[in-house]
Amino acid sequence: MELASPDTRTSAPRSGSLENPLVVENVPGHVIPILEQEFDDFETESTRFLDGRLEQAEFIKFRLKQGVYGQRQPDVQMIRVKLPMGGVTPDQLDAFASVIEQYAPLRKGHVTTRQNIQIHHVPLTDMPELMRELADTGLSSREGCGNTMRNVTGDARAGTLDDELFDITPYAGAYVRYFVRHPTTQAMPRKVKTAFAANDADNAITQIHDMAFVPRVRDGVRGVEVRVGGGTSIMPRIAPTLYEFVELDNGDYLKVTEACMRIFDRTEFLRVNRARARIKVLIDKIGIDAFRDDVESELRGDWVSERDFSLDEILYEHDEQANVPAARSRYASANGDRRAFDRFASSNVAAQRQRGFATIEVKIPRGDLTPEQLRGLSEIMRRYTGGYARTTNHQNLVLRWVRDGSAYEVWRALTALGLGDAGADEITDVVSCPGTDSCKLGITSSMGLNRAVSERVTEMAIDDPLTRRIHIKMSGCPNGCSQHHIADIGFYGASIKVGERTIPAYIPHIGGSYEGGEVRYGTRLKSRLPARRVPDAVQRWLDLYESDRADGETFGAYAQRVGPSRFEAQVKDLTMPIEFSLETMNQFIDFNRDAPFVVQRGEGECAV
Repeated sequence: MELASPDTRTSAPRSGSLENPLVVENVPGHVIPILEQEFDDFETESTRFLDGRLEQAEFIKFRLKQGVYGQRQPDVQMIRVKLPMGGVTPDQLDAFASVIEQYAPLRKGHVTTRQNIQIHHVPLTDMPELMRELADTGLSSREGCGNTMRNVTGDARAGTLDDELFDITPYAGAYVRYFVRHPTTQAMPRKVKTAFAANDADNAITQIHDMAFVPRVRDGVRGVEVRVGGGTSIMPRIAPTLYEFVELDNGDYLKVTEACMRIFDRTEFLRVNRARARIKVLIDKIGIDAFRDDVESELRGDWVSERDFSLDEILYEHDEQANVPAARSRYASANGDRRAFDRFASSNVAAQRQRGFATIEVKIPRGDLTPEQLRGLSEIMRRYTGGYARTTNHQNLVLRWVRDGSAYEVWRALTALGLGDAGADEITDVVSCPGTDSCKLGITSSMGLNRAVSERVTEMAIDDPLTRRIHIKMSGCPNGCSQHHIADIGFYGASIKVGERTIPAYIPHIGGSYEGGEVRYGTRLKSRLPARRVPDAVQRWLDLYESDRADGETFGAYAQRVGPSRFEAQVKDLTMPIEFSLETMNQFIDFNRDAPFVVQRGEGECAV
């Protein structure tokens, strides 16, 4: 099979039709087949809605399947563009830059913990043309929202790691292609989130997903361990193992997943309360053994003979190494003071199992990228990676197939874009959801808190290796979009009532973990911190840890040993009531705002 180049600038867009939807190209970033007719349908239906000829409830269901989500701000929408396994091409980054300039007034795209890129504040009338422009480079928002199979995530370094049994990427791509637009997964009780791990280190964090897969080999046959029923939000659960081994190449993993989805889809009690309608609730109720019995029964159904589980037409096969840049005789190198580059190299650069190549993780503050940065990254990819990069579940971007000699040049180019900071996935690499910047469910400005905490820990100039390994995450509400439940230090948005006024606040979680293949949910403290005091609390906890820990003790181990009360006591005075006055007025104003704080929480659309 001849593989196409990842650079699609010279190729015309392929059009699909509802009669012949599977236009499959094994080109990075082109995993989801594009249906041109869907953009025409979106324009038609949005026009009908704006003209008053289509009920709002029906239109919401329709647009969510196309990845368009309502915002707390009136008359604008967010589009969630799916990047399966995080894969994105240079052309696609250029396309993002172009539509952001044209249609997004805040001039930024946002990388999410689901490895999507979201664009906010887009007028509904502009959305069909934005979709078409992105589709010209193979990008799709299909089923980015709604009660569907959401973006399929995975390890951004899959295929480059030393201890991989095999590259899971082709099978993840086939999974995406099998389930997108699948009739069983269009109106489930709730959304389903899927992750594919690359190895037992499980950087994809499979244990917090509805459906998840970890590579296994048995008697020379490729397969996966199947995990079902994980999730965070208001009911955190760790996904139990459904099967220790399910074969891949014969399509059994697709068959088992569809059986799970069919059971989930017809479990009517879940539809009564959509806020608790995840597959984890079903498994929590009946247990994994009973659920496995249901799956076994489902697999004996007539529907199995009506399906084609063959991977022949849908396996995502692409030889990245065949397209990497040729080696050069000379590369630029650091002259004089190498400390900044060496620090970057130690935290952001990792050797690939393919000798002579490395991955470079680009630290993206708050997950936000400007058009200039997107175009700059696309040029770096073309010159240094052969066009290969993947977003991460920590809102960063991993450049793949960088020749070892190019690392310094890549760092200089990233620095020129404002993206050359060291500390990827370390303490200064704080993760947050958009919060009240756009989300209807947001209570607080988690993006504003992200900036404040990032600045504080950067000012602390932390050089202790164990402290640098601490992860900080915050959400603007109790839901799990920032994955704050599994952070060493996590926060979710809340409020404090002071007479007739309200203070933006956060409730902390301490001691979560997700590294090394095991997930531990953090303990929620009995503390409610005013938002402006959170950076002080973080600093106190870090100082406490460094002064009180045992030799070599990680933050998570320390938190488990001393218990939550030790952390609560350290910030007790910060939780004390605040009386409103001219001196304390800023405590009543959230980050990134200039007016007194008011809780304005709308109805989210995830469960529509």
